[in-house]
Amino acid sequence: MGTESESMLQLAAEAFQSRNFDLAADIYECQLAGLGDSGSRQELMVKRADALAFGGKFTEAFAVYRQAAEIQRLRPVHLAALIEYLSGSIRRQDGGESHSGGRRRGELAAAAAAATGRGHEDFSCRMCLSFLFEPVTLPCGHCFCKKCLERERKEKERPVMCKECRDSSRVADVQSYRVNVVLSNLLAKWFPSLHQAGRLRREGNGLYAEKKMEAALEKYNQAIRIAPMDHILFSNRSQIHSSLKHYEKALRDAEMACRLMPHWSKGYVRKAQALVSLCRTEEALREYLTCLSIEPDCKLARTEAQKLLSDLLAPVTDQVPEHISDYSNILSSRAHIKNNISARFQTLSPSLLSSESSLAATPLALERLEGSEVKGQQKPEVRRLDHCFLLKRKRQSTEEEAKDAGRNDDHKRAKSEPSDGTDSLSSVVGGILDPTDLECSLCMRLFYEPVTTPCGHTFCLQCLERCLDHNPKCPLCKEELSEYLVQRQYSKTVLMENLISKYLPTELMERQKIHQEEMAELSNLNKNVPIFVCTMAFPTVPCPLHIFEPCYRLMIRRCMETGTNCFGMCLGDNLKGFADYGCLLEIRNVKFFSDGRSVVDTIGRRRFKVIQHSERDGYNTADIEYLEDVKVEGVAKRELQSLHDAVYDQALVWVNSLKAEQKERIEGHFGPMPEKDCELQASPNGPSWCWWLLAVLPLEGRAQLPFLALTSLKDRLSGIRKVLLFMTQCRHR
Repeated sequence: MGTESESMLQLAAEAFQSRNFDLAADIYECQLAGLGDSGSRQELMVKRADALAFGGKFTEAFAVYRQAAEIQRLRPVHLAALIEYLSGSIRRQDGGESHSGGRRRGELAAAAAAATGRGHEDFSCRMCLSFLFEPVTLPCGHCFCKKCLERERKEKERPVMCKECRDSSRVADVQSYRVNVVLSNLLAKWFPSLHQAGRLRREGNGLYAEKKMEAALEKYNQAIRIAPMDHILFSNRSQIHSSLKHYEKALRDAEMACRLMPHWSKGYVRKAQALVSLCRTEEALREYLTCLSIEPDCKLARTEAQKLLSDLLAPVTDQVPEHISDYSNILSSRAHIKNNISARFQTLSPSLLSSESSLAATPLALERLEGSEVKGQQKPEVRRLDHCFLLKRKRQSTEEEAKDAGRNDDHKRAKSEPSDGTDSLSSVVGGILDPTDLECSLCMRLFYEPVTTPCGHTFCLQCLERCLDHNPKCPLCKEELSEYLVQRQYSKTVLMENLISKYLPTELMERQKIHQEEMAELSNLNKNVPIFVCTMAFPTVPCPLHIFEPCYRLMIRRCMETGTNCFGMCLGDNLKGFADYGCLLEIRNVKFFSDGRSVVDTIGRRRFKVIQHSERDGYNTADIEYLEDVKVEGVAKRELQSLHDAVYDQALVWVNSLKAEQKERIEGHFGPMPEKDCELQASPNGPSWCWWLLAVLPLEGRAQLPFLALTSLKDRLSGIRKVLLFMTQCRHR
């Protein structure tokens, strides 16, 4: 009997997994009929209630949950499926399966910022959906507030995952990453009031940590005066009010945070916490569920929602509250949330902007940000930016010209701004942005493919790599970058690239043109071909190289960046610097080490003759022409074939006469001796076995070099035969 029961329960679980909820509920009901043990009975009742809820029979499901609670108070684990269903229902009502994805969050942040007139959507953190403060750049290239990353690491108790690209593989210890210096300075320059509000928030957090609640509250009051549209400030002030047991004020601030940013989950947590303190349990449950519909993996909201549901379902004076069975009542808060997303900010009550009488000036500030009909009033942030713009103009021209330029710009801006005043503040950035603000400190040019190191400094990708060729430390702060160097996964700083493309398009086009011209020149495999002066190399023969000199690190990297993956190999020459003949090598693989060294796996491709010797950035280059064997026909071809076969057999005898360990070492380095080619003259370099043999024969480079220059296969075979005869005679002696 027990076995049959277990089979039925297994069947019910499979039915639930396959979304056949009615079947699962029926099976659980049948199994309950003959079950007497109260503990097991409660477990099955909960599972049946879960199946009913997911099957859309919510009223019936709640009745079963009540019955289960009467046996024994439901534990949080019993309510996990119910919480998932309720939060999922709210999410489906809003028409989106997940707001937690990076792209979705980004779209919501931009939409909300535009709707509320804050206008810094280009400079928002995708975790808190607020203005970037103390931005940190992750290895993937995306930027977030430093505090957000630290909180994410602490709360989730797992490696930080980028909210944009969902990458966590390269993020080690978030605490080791520093603030992006260039970006932080730019944001402080462009948005001084928002930056000042961020500093006050940081000071307030410090005071709160020291349990100086009143002082922390004052800091947040000051910050809200400066930035009355920042939902983070209201959320944090709500927590301070809760600590001071000002629960009504805490609720008002939390509600304001939710209105400012309807799709920010933390606001609903704050609101729920305030409602719990005010003993408004059901409303608190709705807010926690709303939070979970936005951020399904929020542990705090899930735990608290389970506790509240457990309390609501627990028998009180032998009676469970009847009103909890109203499914629409639990989810009703979603209606006003959906309206908030598209609502204009001026519909908010000014009294909600501040819970302190000392913030009487806040509504006026809000009106200015909203573009009220008060003539002559501009947005505070715009006035500050205009002032910066005039200062910049003064540096470029005379004082009188600056004043005229300022008046003209003000006039143009006044005409271009929409009447509702919701024009983005970021549009003003273009007016004050100086190209030198986004200039690489190494090449003193506009950033091209900007990358940010873990120590927070930004450089052009190529500039940074060239510096790391010489020293594995940051060029500015000298911090060790060995681990960063060995990964070789430099990702461009996305926000910096976006800023440059949006606000400096002309300068970027000029910079791209210069780069393209450089790449075109470097990718020419006839003119200024990079030359590695080292050893002999031959067509089709592998040539592993150990790269450690800075100039050759640069050379190898450029070969890979241009896509040619090729460079020339020549013997050294005391007079000319390198020999007049060489072989083009193709890079097959590169393995990097933490100290900047690398092992490069190459293989020979084409022979060439040097036409002109030159140099570039510390390594040799040359203009070259490629060599090919002269083909023969008729009698000459038959004679060539006969000579080829004889020399091949002679070479095979010599190879087989080698000691086993010698042969093993040779094959480990160069591979086994190639077979005869079907068509003798198919390759412009001749048979590959000839080059393999020349590579393994114990000849000096100067003796090998003439073979590379020969364009007659007959002469090359004759030369090899002479060498083999000499080697055989020496062995017999």
